[in-house]
Amino acid sequence: MRIAIPVDDKSFSSNVCISFGRTPYFLIFDTDSKNVEFLDNSAAASQGGAGIKASQALVDLKTDVIITPRCGENAAEVLNSADIKVYKSVFGSAQKNMDEFLNGNLSVLTEIHPGFHNHGGR
Repeated sequence: MRIAIPVDDKSFSSNVCISFGRTPYFLIFDTDSKNVEFLDNSAAASQGGAGIKASQALVDLKTDVIITPRCGENAAEVLNSADIKVYKSVFGSAQKNMDEFLNGNLSVLTEIHPGFHNHGGR
């Protein structure tokens, strides 16, 4: 299983970034190989549609799960169509959220916001 988490820095100890589409990086963790990689989020600099572009990049990486504090409706639509499950992060590091997810303590993200549509959001 491949799990993605938006993070502020390229570290497992980094806090989860509050902005999904405009996060600087995504931490990608493969539960089978235990491999960790960081994806530079090129969508962060987009004029618009950052959530959609970030979502598509994660779809292309064959991500199975995303852990994030929030997600816009357009990004959620891309993720849902690819059968990617989205879970609500808890306050803290990527490592804490990974542990909480693997222990079955995170809930599915059900509150999808309408998106910021060129209004930032960070």
